Amino acid sequence: MIIHCSQKLAARCGNVSAETLRETSPLGGWHGHLFTLDRRQCVMFCHDASRYVLFMAGLRKQHFAELGSRWFRRLYANTLVMSGCTDAQVRKAELALGPACFDTTIDRSVQGSMRIARQDLETWIHDVPNVMDVDPVALSCRLNERPTTIRGKWLWPRKVMLEAVAAL
Repeated sequence: MIIHCSQKLAARCGNVSAETLRETSPLGGWHGHLFTLDRRQCVMFCHDASRYVLFMAGLRKQHFAELGSRWFRRLYANTLVMSGCTDAQVRKAELALGPACFDTTIDRSVQGSMRIARQDLETWIHDVPNVMDVDPVALSCRLNERPTTIRGKWLWPRKVMLEAVAAL
């Protein structure tokens, strides 16, 4: 699995390749972006093919060392469970991800989808006193229950991701 990092996220993560890495995961690559909400470091991941979004809040320096190997995988598995995947499908998806690698090659279309997802997220949590009070799994699932576009084609991120996982 390759996570294409924004410059802000790349500065926090170690072992980020400046060269474009070749994707080997059957699920495809992801984009990641670091931003601040309520003075907390937050990371949003967006799947390149389905625009499936994962959101994490309150990351600290030590979390970035295990971002791809631990935190991303845990959140991804939990959102799949909440979306109705069986345990066998979740295990297959975790294995299909492979080892996490980071590069700085970005796709502006995916970044645009992440910008829209972030705007939706900020609208939904506007009345929440602190971003740390939000359940990241529930919020990630909610972000995937909204229609989005990929180069003019409408799709539902949750549906596309569940189809990809079922095809493994």
